Amino acid sequence: MSSPPTRRCFAVDLHDDPVQIARYREWHRAGGPPAAVTEAIRADDVRELEIWLVGDRMFMILEQGDAYDAAAKAARDAANPDVQAWDALMRSFQKPLPFAPDQTWVEMICIYALSEQPSSGNPALQQG
Repeated sequence: MSSPPTRRCFAVDLHDDPVQIARYREWHRAGGPPAAVTEAIRADDVRELEIWLVGDRMFMILEQGDAYDAAAKAARDAANPDVQAWDALMRSFQKPLPFAPDQTWVEMICIYALSEQPSSGNPALQQG
């Protein structure tokens, strides 16, 4: 039996252009990404991947299984022309975060988790 997936989170900005942001969103509709790209993601034991958008900032949640290997995925993606074409197209919409000028999809660190917080012992706060 496999362990629960590991969650990793990333951020990047889009160019602040409503038309381009709408195009980016359209590319990410259900069935929008090329099937080869979706299959490449799944083949590397990515269990779930969501991209959230507010304004021109994006946040990606990636849940990976035990078999996920970032270095092996990077090598497979580099050798896959469909993934390379998709990446180039998506990068044309993206702009690096101000503090990471040479990078897209910067990994974030978790600084708070409710599950790690102690219980107050107050019954009113424990109802639910």
